[in-house]
This record gives sequence, structure tokens and C-alpha cells, in this order.
Amino acid sequence: MATYAVNRDAVAHARRLIDAKQYVLDSDWGDVQPDAEAQNAYLGKHPWADYGAWHLGLTEGANDETKARHAFGYGDFRRVHRSGLIACVYRASEWRHKKVELAAHELLQRLDEVAGIGRD
Repeated sequence: MATYAVNRDAVAHARRLIDAKQYVLDSDWGDVQPDAEAQNAYLGKHPWADYGAWHLGLTEGANDETKARHAFGYGDFRRVHRSGLIACVYRASEWRHKKVELAAHELLQRLDEVAGIGRD
């Protein structure tokens, strides 16, 4: 099983987007997550560091400038998706990648706070 390090640059990028209210609260992650074509189009116009900023996990041992290096995507290359963060929490939890799970969970809590979700 692959192991992952938390991509601190991606966490900071997501936090900046959340604070700037660049997020989508209601989406179906299975429908909106970037597919291979969208990823390739993004990479055609942006450096690998920008691509990596959209992935909370870095696959340990994978070459830096490869898609295999980047895991746990959370946005559509423009905005953070709440459903994307939930998917990251779920997948990381399912496969026991605790540090990535906690990073995604903290971002989800931040997004909910900024968006006013859960205020009674």
C-alpha cells in the first residue's frame, strides 16, 4: 500500500481559497472532480507546483513531476469543493492515512466555519 505525506503547500493553498470564499458547498464530487483530460489541460498551462497545490497528499517514493506523486485532490483547479474535502477525509480514513485524514478534516472544519455551516 502506498504511503503519503501531507502536502503542506496544498493545505496552505486550500486555506487561502477558503478564506477568500473560493469554494463550492454543494456538489457531487464524482461528477465535478477533474478527470484525466482536465488534469492534462491544467498541466498544459501550469507548472507541477500549481498542480500539486490541489492535492493534499504526496505519494512517498514517487517522482516529483508525475501525477502518481499527487493524491487526495480536493478542488476543481478553481475552487475548493466541500464534497472533495469530505472525499479526502473518507478515503484517507478508509486506508488509514491518518495525517492526510486530519489535514482534510481541519480544512473541512475551516470551510464550514467560514461558510457558517452548523451555526445554530
